[in-house]
Amino acid sequence: MSLLHLSEVTRTVIPPDQPALTILNGVDLTVEPGDRVSIVGRSGSGKSTLLNLMGLLDQPTSGTLTFDDRPVKSYSSAERDRVRGARIGFIFQQFNLLPGRTALENVTMPLLYASGTQFWRRKAIAAEMLEQVGLGHRLTSLPDRLSGGEQQRVAIARSLVRGPSLILADEPTGALDLDTGQTVMELIDDVATRTGAALVIITHDPAIATRARDHYRLDRGVLRRADAGVGERTAALAADGAGASGAGAFGASA
Repeated sequence: MSLLHLSEVTRTVIPPDQPALTILNGVDLTVEPGDRVSIVGRSGSGKSTLLNLMGLLDQPTSGTLTFDDRPVKSYSSAERDRVRGARIGFIFQQFNLLPGRTALENVTMPLLYASGTQFWRRKAIAAEMLEQVGLGHRLTSLPDRLSGGEQQRVAIARSLVRGPSLILADEPTGALDLDTGQTVMELIDDVATRTGAALVIITHDPAIATRARDHYRLDRGVLRRADAGVGERTAALAADGAGASGAGAFGASA
């Protein structure tokens, strides 16, 4: 059983007063439980659109998208919301923490939509997750009192607090310096390994891409496996793209 599967997926949009624009073109991708996948692409290659599809935030124009071997088009909007909240964790370059809330309160937020034990033990579960990411001593700290690396750790804890099956990371080290980025990537992979979650990371960083077990290149909406010579190609893409670095030990344990 595949966790996530895309087959011949296209995504086309029609801007106002403009011809139709195909952003993704015939994308095939399978993510199994526990997989480590990296996707490299230039700005405008369709990475954000692909991430939205994998996160059940959008629907393909054509082709098949399944989650747990069930076509996503058969899910109601409410079902997609429930699956996304409980089974998929998002980590972004920008931490998106609520500024007036403590680290503990930020991590507790996703559990407000849980049920049963997760809801009733939400504060204890959130505190345990912050402990796992090394912030057990910063539970009452507000985001503006945390360093960039600590804020990203809070964001990681928040994304993983419900025990997702799939983690989608979009340039998670892009706002961090090199050393902090490496530490954060090791942490993401370590937590994903311990929970058994699949991890898909979208990055421009060749040091992250080449450490994944499966790595792909997205170019003008076309996704291709990038095995042989990926180091040279991803380095060229990184030079072309905007960006901050954050080399990580993707696939290594902390």
